[in-house]
Amino acid sequence: MRIGMALKYSGGFKESVSELSDYEKAGLDIVFVAEAYSFDAVSQMGYIAAKTERLEIASGILPVYSRTPTLLAMTAAGMDYVSDGRFTLGLGASGPQVIEGFHGVPYTAPLGRTREVIEICRKVWRRERLQHEGKHYTVPLPPDQGTGLGKALKIINHPVRPRIPIVIAAIGPKNVELAAELAEGWQPIFYVPEKAGDVWGPSLAAGTARRDPELGGLDVIAQASLAIGDDVAGLLEFGRPTAALYIGGMGAKGKNFYNDLARRYGYEKEAELIQDLYLQGKKEEAAAQVPAELLEKMSLIGSEGFVRDRVQALKESGVTTLNVTPFGRTHEDRVRLIEKIKEIAG
Repeated sequence: MRIGMALKYSGGFKESVSELSDYEKAGLDIVFVAEAYSFDAVSQMGYIAAKTERLEIASGILPVYSRTPTLLAMTAAGMDYVSDGRFTLGLGASGPQVIEGFHGVPYTAPLGRTREVIEICRKVWRRERLQHEGKHYTVPLPPDQGTGLGKALKIINHPVRPRIPIVIAAIGPKNVELAAELAEGWQPIFYVPEKAGDVWGPSLAAGTARRDPELGGLDVIAQASLAIGDDVAGLLEFGRPTAALYIGGMGAKGKNFYNDLARRYGYEKEAELIQDLYLQGKKEEAAAQVPAELLEKMSLIGSEGFVRDRVQALKESGVTTLNVTPFGRTHEDRVRLIEKIKEIAG
């Protein structure tokens, strides 16, 4: 099982990168860089590539709406080049609040767009002369939609790899099915191993049935907060505000993917109450309603025995990469946590 870690995007990025060499020595395998509505992720990932030697680097995620498919392919090829083949292209649809509110782009057809983006990226990386006629993207642009001077081109440079790994962030049934069919990896959020099969099993099976064998097995990337000890249970409370933000505030009534997921996990009443409170501006009250069981099941916070049992449950559910957020008072404490979870995960 690989061990990954996500870098924070709200501040202190350079300081976090300066510490990565210690995590790299401790056994960290991959680092994920988000792109929400802060600094872009690509410049930061290039910075990481220059500061590390072995660590894999993944976008976690680049939205499919905010760049053209060809630019996504070029960006991935460029990142793979400067990192000597250590890059993974994490893609996702983000959500209408960010895409329409920050980018000013209609949030339409996320599934269809993602499928076509992947197809175009792989054509570019294979250095094919790019021609694509899809429902959402047509390359080159048809003469009646522009000057008529567009021509089919292929990328000038030779990519380091003709197939850069693609990870899709997805939690909806059809999105998960698409990831299992087309991507090298799948990254859900709020992953509970005991319920993953019931919630996502049919989608994974349907997508896998259409999967190209050349893609290999699906890399399942689960996220979890990490703290090991007999006195760390209180750290679970730090997960409440984030869970409430996603379940209650990331979208409107009937348009919140994370709220839908909480309901599918069996927390229908709690999900509704959390959303109602959050949308009324009662964020603390909303956080208080996040089920303790949910916080515990999707974390690695507890005694060493508890963490070992949870890691085993994650493995048995199909997780192959564990993306952790280590909680420690000092940098040295967090490094030791990476060393320990690497040993536990094997």
